[in-house]
Amino acid sequence: MADVSTSMRLKLPVVCFILEIILIILFGALVQYDYETDAKEWHNQSHNDYENDFYFRYPSFQDVHVMIFIGFGFLMTFLQKYGFGSVGFNFLIAAFSLQWATLMQGFFHGMHGGKIHVGVESMINADFCTGSVLISFGAVLGKTSPIQLLTMAMFEVTLFAVNEFILLSLLGTRDAGGSMTIHTFGAYFGLMVTRILYRPHLDKSKHRNSSVYHSDLFAMIGTIYLWMFWPSFNSAITAHGDDQHRTALNTYYSLAACTLATYGMSAVTSHDGKLDMVHIQNAALAGGVAVGTAGEMMLTPFGSMIVGFLAGIISVLGFKFLSPILESKLKIQDTCGVHNLHGMPGVLGAIVGAVTAALATMDVYGKGMEDVFPAVADGSIDASKQGGVQALSLAITLGIALLGGLIVGFILKLPVFGTPPDTLCFEDGVYWEVPESEAPHEAQLTTVRTEETEKLSS
Repeated sequence: MADVSTSMRLKLPVVCFILEIILIILFGALVQYDYETDAKEWHNQSHNDYENDFYFRYPSFQDVHVMIFIGFGFLMTFLQKYGFGSVGFNFLIAAFSLQWATLMQGFFHGMHGGKIHVGVESMINADFCTGSVLISFGAVLGKTSPIQLLTMAMFEVTLFAVNEFILLSLLGTRDAGGSMTIHTFGAYFGLMVTRILYRPHLDKSKHRNSSVYHSDLFAMIGTIYLWMFWPSFNSAITAHGDDQHRTALNTYYSLAACTLATYGMSAVTSHDGKLDMVHIQNAALAGGVAVGTAGEMMLTPFGSMIVGFLAGIISVLGFKFLSPILESKLKIQDTCGVHNLHGMPGVLGAIVGAVTAALATMDVYGKGMEDVFPAVADGSIDASKQGGVQALSLAITLGIALLGGLIVGFILKLPVFGTPPDTLCFEDGVYWEVPESEAPHEAQLTTVRTEETEKLSS
């Protein structure tokens, strides 16, 4: 019974304490303040305190932080009996991931004299990486234990940092809002993990894999927070000045166009012309994903609106027609539909970025070419080759995400993680203390565990 028990009495404390102690030791040995955070270093130079990057970046960081903990957390509360797990496990893996991401991203492109320098920009980047993990979390929502989620986060953060280093540092890819590095990577990594963790008898819990009126209202809280702050997300680490301004504006109009497309497509694809709250909660955000790569480019408001409009249409069609095919034919049980919100719009965003980069000219960008496409500006490559780099980066991202998800999925299948049985997925009472009226009957838990034990024994 110990092998299949879902009890976290010993497993979760051991994993949490060991991980945090390791993080503390590594931070003590490797991490230090950057010059804008260090008291001595900052005051060694002559400048006004208000020139500190904190005053430029922290408002964007706070918006991104809200998206990570409230936006993603509440977006996943649509399941009628998994609200605690949605918000609570989101909180847990985000808190771990942002610490681990600081180290992993620092190892690859933040080392200075053998130390990882941290400041407000590294905090934003760590949150970006965490966002990718939370996208993958959406694919396996309700079917995994907290130990599995922490394990997945540990591996995914590492692979995210590798992919990010290859794209941004080695290839010179431009991906300001993370259509590739965050959304495409997180979506296809999570889809591969959930494919390997496929449950042929998940229909035993299908009565819980649905929403009720109040759970959909909670999920809309997440949607509205994400929608409002997405311009900050895409523009958070772009160059100061016109670049950041343009990225926020492009995202703003893309989201607006996407929302109208979503409402229209939701009504037209319904047999009775009624709106589907699943579409509104998710597809209305696809415009922010799709404009991520090209956000800092001279896409124009007109182009941004086209991208958002297409993203909304693609996302709704995915929820309506593609998700059932993925589950029935490819055995991909995507709980939150991350393929429709992050996967396909992320690929669309990467394609738009590649085309926009290939068409870049000095007549359009002027001296601003140095910020957006520095390799093109200094003559290292021409615009067409930059477009090729962008397209290659999409292929690399998909390759690392799919292969990484495949390997991690098999690791998570090991029978030591306290995975919930098929009959008790999407159920808070397995891992949380819940009000008595909401908890599964203890006899049911005991029966299920006994049945699972007998299956393993046979």
